[in-house]
Amino acid sequence: MDSRSHRSAGRDAQRVQVNRDELVERISRATREERRVEPLKGLYLIRHSSPAEIVYTLANPSFCVIAQGSKEIFLGRERYQYDPCHYLLTTAELPLVGHAIDASNERPYLSFRLELDAALIGSVMVEAGHPASQDQTDLRAIAVSSLDAGLLDAVVRLVRLLDTPAEAGFLATLITREIVYRLWRGELRDRLRHIAVVGGYTPPIAKAIERLRKNFDQPLRIDNIARKVGMSVSGFHHHFKAVTAMSPLQFQKHLRLQEARRLMLGQGLDAASAGYRVGYNDASHFSREYKRLFGVPPIRDVERLREVAEKSAGRRAVFERVKGDGYAP
Repeated sequence: MDSRSHRSAGRDAQRVQVNRDELVERISRATREERRVEPLKGLYLIRHSSPAEIVYTLANPSFCVIAQGSKEIFLGRERYQYDPCHYLLTTAELPLVGHAIDASNERPYLSFRLELDAALIGSVMVEAGHPASQDQTDLRAIAVSSLDAGLLDAVVRLVRLLDTPAEAGFLATLITREIVYRLWRGELRDRLRHIAVVGGYTPPIAKAIERLRKNFDQPLRIDNIARKVGMSVSGFHHHFKAVTAMSPLQFQKHLRLQEARRLMLGQGLDAASAGYRVGYNDASHFSREYKRLFGVPPIRDVERLREVAEKSAGRRAVFERVKGDGYAP
């Protein structure tokens, strides 16, 4: 490397560090307590001051950046870990398991998540003059990649808009388009086909995921779904697992059990009623499947989660009282 290239690399490294420091400061300021906020539609900022408990979620297509700390995600048996040097991209609705790591009071876990809209992605692809590849290779709908200086800079500028809400309504859309464009220029570009639904095998698998998500409580008829998306049963199985890391049956099971958990917590349903609501006719079968996924029977799991929620609510109430007295940091 000659001296000019060395100086250029040094400036790029300095720029990245300045942006990382600013992102930490801005997310920390926006999330002064332990919580997730949505300051702009589809943009979430998250803070944890200790390694977070394991979370089971149905994740929307998103672009995720960590300002400080790291996170571990599981899709089926596959593990993905990312940190401030890498971003996570999910390009289909997936049942994920994850938790924040490397978090403490002194150095809390701070992250940024931007939900990705199919229409916006399709528009950016067309306007950029880069039609999606017609290659029919199946790509996993989740991946980790290096976060380059340009992409990080766009992330910081989007978060910076929180200080100018009058401008955010107009400029946020432009910066989001830039982020999508930079993702499209990066090494994970072809995964955006899962969201835009153009080319290859992605359309039938995307349609199958949507069908399973909407009808998760109904008996699973693989042959019917395969026929409706124009694939053979064996081909559908193969390509579905290539994209989601799960069989259709496993995928449906995760959707059912996560919805049952939500019903017990949010609507106060008992285990048998929640199981029946999501498609289980046998309460004991539901309980076994639930324990296999979440590690404990439904009743114990819900009791534990309610205790955690009550403690968290207590902390928030204390914070609000302190803030109201003018002593908030």
